[in-house]
Amino acid sequence: MNNIKDLNRVERACTDLRRDGRTVTFTAVAAHTGLGRTTLYRHPTLRAVIDHHRHQTTDTGTLTAITDELATLRAAIDAIAARVRRHEEQLRRINTRQPT
Repeated sequence: MNNIKDLNRVERACTDLRRDGRTVTFTAVAAHTGLGRTTLYRHPTLRAVIDHHRHQTTDTGTLTAITDELATLRAAIDAIAARVRRHEEQLRRINTRQPT
């Protein structure tokens, strides 16, 4: 799974659904993106984006909207941090294998 590509697809699907006046649901996003509902539920960043759009009101300045935005950003940062930790571990393993 290409995380950035999938994240963009999910964001676009949510935006399209809201623009068309349709309810943002995991089923609707899955149908729009071709991703499985299980993938959408289990991937924390994708789930946060969908949840954000599901609870978003027309007034983006409300406390709820800000809280939702923070939750979305937190999930994205957590996903990036996990990826960085995996890459650091891979680099550490590679560096310990090479003779000095």
